Amino acid sequence: MSAVVEPEVRAPPAAWRSLTQINPKRSLTLCAIGAVAGLAAAGAALFTAHGTTTLVVPAEDVALVNGQAVARSDYLAGLRALYDASPSEATPAQRRKVLNDLITEELMVQRGRELDVAAVDPDVRAATVNAVEQSVAADALTRIPPPEALRAYYQAHKDRYADEGVIVARDLVFPPAAATAAAEALAAGRPVEAVLAQFGGRDSGRTKGEEFYFAARIHLGGAVFDAARATTSGGVAAPVSQPDGVHLVQVLRNRAPIPLSYEAALPSVRDDYTQAAVKRLQAQHADFLRKRASILVASDLK
Repeated sequence: MSAVVEPEVRAPPAAWRSLTQINPKRSLTLCAIGAVAGLAAAGAALFTAHGTTTLVVPAEDVALVNGQAVARSDYLAGLRALYDASPSEATPAQRRKVLNDLITEELMVQRGRELDVAAVDPDVRAATVNAVEQSVAADALTRIPPPEALRAYYQAHKDRYADEGVIVARDLVFPPAAATAAAEALAAGRPVEAVLAQFGGRDSGRTKGEEFYFAARIHLGGAVFDAARATTSGGVAAPVSQPDGVHLVQVLRNRAPIPLSYEAALPSVRDDYTQAAVKRLQAQHADFLRKRASILVASDLK
């Protein structure tokens, strides 16, 4: 009976094990292993990156809807708004409802993009325009204006910054033929009631005793008020012709607005400066959009 011969197990060549000797097979093998590992790492990073299609929801989100993230911050805000609760305080049904509502909302938004709702719905268009305008205005709204710019703005628009003037007046209406004689009688100091009776006039009843300038302008109308504000206390304003007759305003008291100092007006100056900057930026942005757009206007509107 012959003996069984065990196969000989050969050890790797010394050149394979030695790092001081060059071995082509070892080099190719290690390169292949490195390439496979690199491809595996790149694939893992690609399919777990934010915004890519993956089975893993990023930690900052609560869901992915067609690859679009639903932010965890929106989920937390929804829980707080609906139930005034944190995730640990809310019931499973409450958490499920908020999540489902957010997913449904995202689906509707995506469908709206497919249907191009923004192009036809007036409310959506208005909201879109407002969002773009606010994004353009963000720089001006968040920037702190330098003091020298605010003071220069105040000096350039100083007439805006004053307290409200006060006026007490009676608006009297006369027939055009008697207006000149009535004005002379009032200026001479004759009693108002006597002048009204003699010249066929009447009190319009538009004034309500002591009024701020802005209220008096509303009640009297621009032209009559301008004549009244230019008249000193105790005087009679210049006649103003209106469809209902000639108006003669007897000014009993007239205190013009008193200008505010820069320090007193600073809050208003700051607001006005910022709003002017916002309007300027929005106008520049609209001009930029027009220049890069192709706009064709109907011939009857040119």
